Amino acid sequence: MRLPTRSHLLGRSPRTDLALQVSPSHTCKAKLRFRQATAKAASGEAANQPRTGAVTPHSGYHYDGSKRRFFEGWYFNVSLGKPGQTFALIFSAEDPAGEQLSGMGVQVMGPGDSYLLHYERDINTFWADKRSLALGACFKAAGGARRPALKQMVPKEDFERDIELGFQSSLTLHQGSIVAKEDGAQGNLPSAVPHAKWSFTVQPVYGWGDSGGKQKSTAGWLAALPVFEPHWQIILSHGLATGYLEWGGKRYDFENAPSYSEKNWGLGFPKRWFWIQCNTFNDPDVALTAVGARRGILNLPGVEENVGLIGVHWKGKFLELVPWNGEISWEVAPWGSWHISARGKTHEAVVHASAEDDSGTALRAPTPKNGLTPFCRDSFFGKVHLQVWELDPSGKRKPGAVLDVHSDSGAVEIGGGGWTSIWKAQAEMKEPLRSAVNLPIDVEALTSFGPVNLRPSGL
Repeated sequence: MRLPTRSHLLGRSPRTDLALQVSPSHTCKAKLRFRQATAKAASGEAANQPRTGAVTPHSGYHYDGSKRRFFEGWYFNVSLGKPGQTFALIFSAEDPAGEQLSGMGVQVMGPGDSYLLHYERDINTFWADKRSLALGACFKAAGGARRPALKQMVPKEDFERDIELGFQSSLTLHQGSIVAKEDGAQGNLPSAVPHAKWSFTVQPVYGWGDSGGKQKSTAGWLAALPVFEPHWQIILSHGLATGYLEWGGKRYDFENAPSYSEKNWGLGFPKRWFWIQCNTFNDPDVALTAVGARRGILNLPGVEENVGLIGVHWKGKFLELVPWNGEISWEVAPWGSWHISARGKTHEAVVHASAEDDSGTALRAPTPKNGLTPFCRDSFFGKVHLQVWELDPSGKRKPGAVLDVHSDSGAVEIGGGGWTSIWKAQAEMKEPLRSAVNLPIDVEALTSFGPVNLRPSGL
């Protein structure tokens, strides 16, 4: 399964300079000037503000300091305009307490469904903000300096000058430079290129809700509680990215390219899932995410349920078809064919996607028992067809689809086990969770009156 700047969406916070002298290595000294360069929404003073514009709940880091098995993963992609010409940045931090599966992975899925992995066992290289979308790591400092212990975003020019290998990602800025490194990584997935480097900014268009309105938790308000396994949040359904990616010896420059981002956290990825994402339709205003998964209910061993959704943004509005407000079913092949349909009170949506048999590449995903290991297959050559109809008061389709769009450069994925035959299922949400998630509870509003540190991690 799987970033956004506009000044009218996010106010800028004052920038402050915090200089840190780094100890010398050999005969050279380096100085890193730490400055707060993120938007006001990413600062502590905004932590109790409503998530509006394109700032979603659960943008922050959810690790609570315990020694239990835990991972958190972030996914960002940018589409360059042609089938297969998309790249994805995938970051995963596992067992931050230093247990057996502890590690930090950076996977990049490059143009043509190619692949690169940089894997570090030392989780101490990683940092993330608990209240906003900001994360990064320094694997190697420039100029032979001692590696700095970064704890926040640094300005673009400082990162470029001072960090030889590492990354940083926020709501507005993505930078990184990695080399192929698989020491201790699970599975035999060789990197296609020896190195990659990127730097780009993203202007938000759609988060997970109506444009400019309060944004939603992808799994409803219960996502703030330790209920589902794993949790999932779409951070950005659609944004416009400008910058570059160096992939091996080739550089790709882009301007206002479609971008998308999401995240997961918990013990490990679902038992089985599929995923479709597309914001490269013939109508550039349309963004789609569709998914189905077999997930567990935390603290109820052996209790599982099929869940799914279709989420569509267009014309500034958000159509959310989920198990607690409608019916969702799917029929998905082990590879090459995806069909998902959903019906709510006012709309019905159908998604068809296909991919050639020889397309796609294996990716690693966090698993409960084995950590980051080959566990899914992805392609950016997906052919996607989305149709949406309005329903009359009796539940029948009104004549003519209100949305009928196509793309030949969508993202498609299958993951987990059990893919020996077509998976045909209907989403279900067991009681009392189905009724509970429909309650009009605003977790952020309820926790906004007390100290920020009492808010659940990640919100």
